Amino acid sequence: MEISVATAEKLRLTADEYDLICKKLGRVPNFTELCAFSGMWSEHCSYKNSIKWLKTLPREGKKMLVKAGEENAGLMDIGDGYGVVFKIESHNHPSALEPFQGAATGVGGISRDIFTMGARPVASLNSLRFGNLDEARTQHLLAGVVQGIGHYGNCFGVPTVGGEIYFEKCYYTNPLVNAMCVGIVKQGDTVSAISEGEGNPVFFVGSATGKDGIGGASFASAEITDESVEELPAVQVGDPFQEKKLLEACLEVIQTGAVVGMQDMGAAGIICSTAEMSAKGNSGMIIHLDKVPTRQKNIKGWELLLSESQERMLMVVKKGEEKLVQDVFDKWDLPCSQIGTVTNDGELQFFMNGKPEALLPAVELVLGGGAPVYERNYSRPAYLDKVIAFDQTQISVPDNLRDIADQLISLPNIASKQWVYEQYDSMVGTGNTNTNAPADAAIVIAKPTQKALALTTDCNSRYVFANPYIGTMIAVAEAARNIVCSGGTPLGVTNCLNFGNPYDPEVYYQFVEAIKGMGEACRKFNTPVTGGNVSFYNQSPDGPVYPTPTIGMVGLLDHADNKMTLNFKNEGDIIYLVGNNPNDICSSEYLHKLRDIDYSPPPYFNLEEEFKLHRVLLDLIKDKLILSAHDLSEGGLIVALLESGFFNKLGFRVSDTDSNIRKDAFWFGEAQGRVIVSVSKLEEDVFTEKIKESGMPIFKLGQVTDAKIEVNGENWGDISEWHQKYQSVIAGYMKANTKK
Repeated sequence: MEISVATAEKLRLTADEYDLICKKLGRVPNFTELCAFSGMWSEHCSYKNSIKWLKTLPREGKKMLVKAGEENAGLMDIGDGYGVVFKIESHNHPSALEPFQGAATGVGGISRDIFTMGARPVASLNSLRFGNLDEARTQHLLAGVVQGIGHYGNCFGVPTVGGEIYFEKCYYTNPLVNAMCVGIVKQGDTVSAISEGEGNPVFFVGSATGKDGIGGASFASAEITDESVEELPAVQVGDPFQEKKLLEACLEVIQTGAVVGMQDMGAAGIICSTAEMSAKGNSGMIIHLDKVPTRQKNIKGWELLLSESQERMLMVVKKGEEKLVQDVFDKWDLPCSQIGTVTNDGELQFFMNGKPEALLPAVELVLGGGAPVYERNYSRPAYLDKVIAFDQTQISVPDNLRDIADQLISLPNIASKQWVYEQYDSMVGTGNTNTNAPADAAIVIAKPTQKALALTTDCNSRYVFANPYIGTMIAVAEAARNIVCSGGTPLGVTNCLNFGNPYDPEVYYQFVEAIKGMGEACRKFNTPVTGGNVSFYNQSPDGPVYPTPTIGMVGLLDHADNKMTLNFKNEGDIIYLVGNNPNDICSSEYLHKLRDIDYSPPPYFNLEEEFKLHRVLLDLIKDKLILSAHDLSEGGLIVALLESGFFNKLGFRVSDTDSNIRKDAFWFGEAQGRVIVSVSKLEEDVFTEKIKESGMPIFKLGQVTDAKIEVNGENWGDISEWHQKYQSVIAGYMKANTKK
């Protein structure tokens, strides 16, 4: 094939990038080589439009055991000789085209990032976004994605312990599927994604290679259009049972001491793992592509390089210890083939049936090496003028609070996600404590220690849309608040940054401001960003999705018994609101969905007040002065009260405590930095004295009742009636779709 700029552009490389490739090679590349650069220089692999700003995030901390971004996932010390490994990544574009396999392989891919470092996965979480739930397409995508996540996770044997789902019209064409995995590893048993040692053999292990997923990295670096369905081969096909065997085989082979380095063949397949491992080790490789196990005949060299077939690893082994590795994979009945050797010249030499297929300098392909880095122009979006023009005094205050509350808990963003999570196995492994009693974060026992991990994914993208800087700070703060409300101390962050086209100056403004806000909040909470994923081009002809910088956060409890739950415990306990209570309805579900206001500022937020709240809460939990803690988020105070009552079927008798606050703001506003707690009457005096010493505002709301709900003296019925409605919303939409 004659190679030209036109060829490069078909592979989603620019004319300037083509010229740069020719300059780096000192010649015109052949087609296979150009395909390699296309995959490696895609946004998905190179972060060429984002790395400049990612480097401004806090990336160091005393508990970090590897530097941010240097391995497949973050690794932090949890004490007792163990570490926690965690990461979140997107699988948005594949899920838009083929929701089941797109979501399933997202779970599989992120799990491999964990066990390729030697850690055993113990928990999965996710963060999902779809269009409005009354749309047939949304119902189709939701059903497929949930089935895919459940199928892969359940078969693989790792519990899905938490997550979040939002429904907004901007995600109609381009849903977001972000998958997070967390693992535990004994310090000293970790493996690096590195290639070194001239003459060491290079092994391919895991499932045989097919043509599925070819060009997946490049596909993920473009907008979804009407023609995107033609790129279905870019969607991978997963096999969770193979992954389970691969997990056990990899962890077993690490114990032999024969492994030098290992990396998952994820985005961009073999070319990515060979290039990144070699560049990291200042080495090269000779690879014989015809020795790669395949499940289809006549796969071409460039297809073998770029295939993203699932459940595969590249492994560098100590010379002379090949049999140790082969025996382990034979035991697990998995393909295992030596496909090459390590060299010391920095070159990747690919052969097919003895003939040269490609010759590439490893360092020129990778992030931090020769991959281009761009600075994009950005400008403040025009729609922000509408945001700042909002005046809540022009919004009338409703008379019937009960009707509003009834409508709120029937909104898909607020209602129970039971229809979703009941399809996930949350109990496998017996480490998930939230199956016994709910907490704001998932609490998972960090076996074999007595410690526990607090895990959460958070981002209200409407807040970020309203103000990318403040909205992203809120996402970090809410994640930390959920962990603190559960009794944990925040440790670190992994992020999944979902935005539209980076070449759009208004989209790039959202990205830059979000990074700035994330950096400030993470520094405040001492939660370094250990790694993550950037997903640009979440955009259709209708426009970009809301900016969605999803925060995956991990926290630590010294003992699982120190967990704090969100549910009310006893009739007669006193209910308090801890934190400021401003007169604010901005960007609330109430304002957006029930009053049809699309543009308003983010809700009240003060980083210093938030940080102080967290410290006070941890002291209250440590001193056992509160019986429950639940943060206020979507739906505001009334939803938090209802959710606190559901688990034990306890009601509440509450009333307004500040006549200066409009009633809709008091009950439905989403101002940040607020938590409701319940306190035993016996501890109330000590509790209030402790709060007084801290200087933190509190408001006495009322008390827990047997089952009845009373608001401002009005009978709102029984907690069970509200729970039934809360539980049935999403199932109702999905059953209606089934009948069609």
